[in-house]
Amino acid sequence: MKKITTFLVLLGCVSFYSLSVSQQVFAADTIKIGVAGAHSGDLASYGLPTVKAAELVVKEVNAKGGILGRQVELLPEDDVCKPEVATNTATKLVSQKVDAVIGHICSGATKAALGIYKASDLVVVSPSATNPALTQSGDYPNFFRTIASDDAQAKREVDFVLDVLKVRKIAVIHDKGDYGKGLAEFARDFLIQDPRADVVLFEGVTPGAVDYSAIVQKIRRNKAEAVIFGGYHPEASKIITQMRKKRIKIPFVSDDGVKDDTFIKVAGKYAEGVYATGPMDTSKNPLTISATEAHKKSYGKAPGAFFLNAYAAAQVLLNAIEKAGSTEIEALTKALRSEYMETPLGSIRFDERGDAIGVGFSMFQVRNGAYVEVK
Repeated sequence: MKKITTFLVLLGCVSFYSLSVSQQVFAADTIKIGVAGAHSGDLASYGLPTVKAAELVVKEVNAKGGILGRQVELLPEDDVCKPEVATNTATKLVSQKVDAVIGHICSGATKAALGIYKASDLVVVSPSATNPALTQSGDYPNFFRTIASDDAQAKREVDFVLDVLKVRKIAVIHDKGDYGKGLAEFARDFLIQDPRADVVLFEGVTPGAVDYSAIVQKIRRNKAEAVIFGGYHPEASKIITQMRKKRIKIPFVSDDGVKDDTFIKVAGKYAEGVYATGPMDTSKNPLTISATEAHKKSYGKAPGAFFLNAYAAAQVLLNAIEKAGSTEIEALTKALRSEYMETPLGSIRFDERGDAIGVGFSMFQVRNGAYVEVK
């Protein structure tokens, strides 16, 4: 009897140990998704909404049992939107054995990191890296984005300036970065091709400078009737402020790097009337309403820039993993290109280059301290 009792105790211990080990293995066996972008610094207002979007999507997915019987784990990493930091960010995520990445946010940082992910067979889905070469060069078959590229954005700006504002003499300026300069070059080229347009100035400015009076004077001296600016809100807010203080009241047209509430807060009253392109307004989409309300409930405020694009990025990535039954790159890229997903941006999938089918840009203007879509 004593031997039987001892055996049963030992069997119970072994069973409990096996169950504990099994639970530990399952807990560790998560699907790891890196979330890379500017989580601090001047451009954090672009990167942090992506983290929050991913958190909301993952929370909902995990509550329903996860993906492929596994919970999803997020690993956020900050690249401050700087290429030299982004390479370290990518290397760290690879070392943490992530299965895929949402990000990066800025085009320059994205370009710097993509080679590292490509070498590690990792799929990357960005909500905001718009530089056309990221998909059009064919160098990064592992890259996808839930936003239209800068050539489409630049064309929207040029058409608006010529067809709606009906001005002819245009100054095109940029911040010398992969994103800003690339967009400005597309705008310049579109303008040059149109006989109605005259590019009176094409020049870059130094990011982070305190004084932009030199470029402001050139805008005045060249008698520009409108400005198209390629870049981000820190420089745009300083330039428009100095323009308005010098009583240069011509239209200022910019991009989705400026269509952010932070620009309005920094530029203050001088932001009024500024135009900027941004992802199409989908505020009446039931999924947009649901995602926005979820953000307000969880974080106590309305979401920031690229939130909906990031929400869609998280959705399509996790949906592709489920449809593929794997995080292996070939199966995952095939699923991303073939499976439509209902998102706050609409029903989308990706073309062979990695660009989202079904997304585009609208023009917005700051009116009474908020961006409003221009119909």
